[in-house]
Amino acid sequence: QASAADEAHAPDTARIQAALDRCAGSGGAVLLAASSTTAAFLSAPVTVRVGEVLVLAPSVVLHASRNAADYQVAGRGKCGTIAGAGDGCRPFLDLSSRSGIDSSTAPGMSQGRIDGRGDLPILGQAISWWQLAASAKQAGKQNVPRLVVATRADEVTLHDVDLVDSPGTHVSFDHGDGFTVWGVRIRTPAGARNTDGIDPAGATDVTIARSWISAGDDGIALKAGTEASTHISVLDDHLFGTHGVAIGSETMAGVSDVLVAGVTVSGRDAFGALSVAAGGVRIKSSAESGGLVQDVEYRDVCVDEVKYPLVFDPSYSEKVGSSIPSFTRIVVDGFRATRSLHLASSALEGFDAAHPLGLELRRTSVDAARVDMAVADITTAGA
Repeated sequence: QASAADEAHAPDTARIQAALDRCAGSGGAVLLAASSTTAAFLSAPVTVRVGEVLVLAPSVVLHASRNAADYQVAGRGKCGTIAGAGDGCRPFLDLSSRSGIDSSTAPGMSQGRIDGRGDLPILGQAISWWQLAASAKQAGKQNVPRLVVATRADEVTLHDVDLVDSPGTHVSFDHGDGFTVWGVRIRTPAGARNTDGIDPAGATDVTIARSWISAGDDGIALKAGTEASTHISVLDDHLFGTHGVAIGSETMAGVSDVLVAGVTVSGRDAFGALSVAAGGVRIKSSAESGGLVQDVEYRDVCVDEVKYPLVFDPSYSEKVGSSIPSFTRIVVDGFRATRSLHLASSALEGFDAAHPLGLELRRTSVDAARVDMAVADITTAGA
């Protein structure tokens, strides 16, 4: 338990950042290791610079500051409040090109852990980051920090590290080429609003493999607002209590060449709680932020206890616009949904006659009877 003084001025920030600054560009690493008295670090936001790796020993926990002032972005909405566009907070860990975060798995399956402390009260307030986000559901945008972010950075790696209780999205990779996630475990309750697991946006050459994701929104969300997302593989991952593997809702710049294979999705989060909005796989967009989504294959995906097993929805938002969504050359091969929730449903829909859903179903089994279909060109083989 940190003291009040330490909570106000995270004591490990300066020495962690100083070590990272010294190591920058070396191709080396900064190791956070346990001492004889503690295995915990408490830090405000830090930057992992070009050409280095932040390594956590398996017994180490890196705790994020609860002081909203530590995250404040100048000239933006006040961090820790509902205000503005919701972009007032810096991320906890900001990654540069050719950088990464690494740990290893010790006996007993422990890995180095990064704790966003989203469940705890914001310093000086009576509510937590998660409660702030829940309050913003009615109106406004919450200003909360994301846990790990790489923006316009290439060749970034996350390996064998635990990410828990992020105030916002756990991992964002924006406008970069080359992103590998392997052996990452995300553990956050399904009820923590807007705590996506891993969100690549405007991203190319992405691999998310052999990871475990329990989060409070999309488990994995692929987006393409201003730059295309392409050549993305989601392999042998396990999702719990999330909205599943999603593409969208921003697809304006185009999403293509995506493989989702060997993935399992459970409607229960890592704590056993059933998410009433759990999803399997979906492509979602609208005329406000739509674009071309093509050459996407879902292969050998199993979903259990979810509300929305298989959803292709071009009218995700009721907002109008001229960015028409088009989903074509979509293949679902070896999809199985079991124990779907009461009133569960799937949606196989195109936008209009000029932009029909182009879908091929092979070896597909869904135990929820309701399927909403519209303007869809569907071929089947063993479905």
